[in-house]
This record gives sequence, structure tokens and C-alpha cells, in this order.
Amino acid sequence: MSTQLMQQMLPQERMSIYPLKSPKGPAVLPLRSVLVFFIAMFSFYVCYFSFHQITLESEQKMTSADRAEQTEIHCRRPAVPREQMRYVHFPRPVTYDRGECACNAVRFFVIISMQRSGSGWFETLLNSHPNVSSNGEIFSVRDRRENISSIFETLDRLYDMDWITSAAKNECTAAFGLKWMLNQGLMENHRDIVNYLNRRGAMVIFLFRRNTLRRLISVLANNYDRKTKQLNGIHKSHVHSKEEAEILARFKPELDVSTLIPSIRNAQRAMRTCLGRFSNTRHMVLYYEDVIRDRNALSRVQEFLGVPVRKLSSKHVKIHTRSLPDLVDNWEQLSQMLNGTQYGRFLDDADYEVMIRAK
Repeated sequence: MSTQLMQQMLPQERMSIYPLKSPKGPAVLPLRSVLVFFIAMFSFYVCYFSFHQITLESEQKMTSADRAEQTEIHCRRPAVPREQMRYVHFPRPVTYDRGECACNAVRFFVIISMQRSGSGWFETLLNSHPNVSSNGEIFSVRDRRENISSIFETLDRLYDMDWITSAAKNECTAAFGLKWMLNQGLMENHRDIVNYLNRRGAMVIFLFRRNTLRRLISVLANNYDRKTKQLNGIHKSHVHSKEEAEILARFKPELDVSTLIPSIRNAQRAMRTCLGRFSNTRHMVLYYEDVIRDRNALSRVQEFLGVPVRKLSSKHVKIHTRSLPDLVDNWEQLSQMLNGTQYGRFLDDADYEVMIRAK
């Protein structure tokens, strides 16, 4: 049809040429809008669910080490010297929440000592500090030191702060450790243990006793009470009353003079060997006599552990307070054996008596 003819046709005639379109009635618009709305909502749900699932999987894949590393990075304080950062930790225990103190730095430590060297008394002093938790001789249990794997598993649990004992403090603990005797698997596995302590950033406090003779007398007396249980059938290595101390002090051991010097020599050799094998750790050396005599000794320990210096106290009561001649049954033989030897200095009790009065 030509353009001219089209122009001559009436408007009604022109409309009849093209097919009629479906009218957009009022019922069509709501139906289409509802459909678009549901499609949009479904798409949003799918996206949200997928994102949430990915987040959960990522959190599940994140190990405790990753979380600890994130926490450590978040909680580091510029005030800590760079060379000490390896000794600053931010543990995240599984068994409890450190709460508002999650970003309080914690230092790990171990007290290395020998039986009857004052380590029990020293540990109670440390535990009187509100920010220090020393958890005792955890390796006195044989299964925990059966092999190096069991030792590491025990230490991991301890230094993750999931070792809950009566000494464990609140979430604001700033120094966390244990007491370890030389005869509890320590020396046999020293290389692996040194590497472990350095890797975990744990510090060492050596606590020994200068007067090896007095330590030997204390060992014999303690072994006697272990067998006889003088306190109403109960053995106590440490007491909290003068009455109990007096009962235990009544026993005067008789020392075997034929093995006396070898026993002293072996004890001193063990101390020297220990100091040599653990010299590569960050450590401090402390002697029982110094803790009694030097008022600043405990302050240095607290500074070493990075906790505020406070006055420390203990409920322990010393058992053997008398002079050496009153502590052994065969003093004359003992003194004759040691006089003139390099160990004769242990017979001079004047310095020790001054320390006892100071205590």
C-alpha cells in the first residue's frame, strides 16, 4: 500500500490494518511485579547462604595456631622490646576464656631444681603473686615423662594454659609455668627439651642449694618420714605449722661417711651439668641461700618474669632450723671426714644461722 493511499485512509481504517496488541490490564502489572520480587529474594537468599557457608568452612579450617598468631599480632604492644618478643605470648585456652585480659602478654617459665633445695617454698612465694601461676612437679607422674612425645604433649597442654590446678589464677595470669626436677626425665632428654623451650619462648629459673651437705641431710630426713609417716600416718614434704616442723625435726639421720664425699660430689656435678646443658636458654641462676639472704632476689625474679614487683609470702614453715651438729646423729664422724677437704666449708654454719634469723 502506497504512502499516499495510507494518508487518505481514515484513522479507524489505518488501525485495522495492524494486529491488535493485548491490552495491559491492571491485573497483569501486579502479577509481573510479584514474580520479579520473588526472583530477587531467591537470588539474595542463595548469595547469602553461599557466603555464610564459605565463612563457616574458613573458620573451621583455621587452626588454633592461626588464631593464636592472629591474636598475637593484634595484641602486640610496642612497649615490649623487640628482642623479647619471642618470650611474649597471648594464649587462647580451650577450657576457659581469658576475657578482658586476652591481650595481656603471658611469659612461660620452668623452675629447674633438685629435691630438698627449697623449690617448694620458692614456688609458694611465686604463687602468692596474683599474676603468677606455677603448677608444681607435673612430671612427677611417670606417664607424662615416659618418652619425649609424652613430655611434649604435657608441655603443650601446660603452655596452652589448659592445665588447670589449684595454682591456676584468673584470666589475667602473666607468668605461667611449672617445677621440674633433674631426675624427672629432664636430663635424659635435655637436647629435645632445650629446643622445645627455645621454640616456645619459655624462660628457665635454676634454683639450687649451695650447702650440699644440708640438702643431703634434708633428703635423708624426708625419705625417713616417707616410710614412717610421723604426722599421724601422713607423709608431708612441707609443713605449715611449727608443731609439725618440730615433730619432723626430731629425727636425726646418720650419714654414711664412706659415701658422703661421693654423694656431695655427684650432686654438685649434676648441677654443673644441668647449667651447661641448658645454658642456651634464656635463664637466671638462683640459690636457696640467696633467696633468704638477699631481699632483692625475689624482685629480680619478678622482673625476669615480666610481672609487677610485689612483696611475696609463703605459709611454709622451715623444718630444719637448728645448727648442723644438732641435725645429724654422727656429727663427729661427719666433721672428721669433711675437715681439710674442699667440702669442709659446708661445716661452717655461721652464715646459715644469720640467714635463718633474717628469714
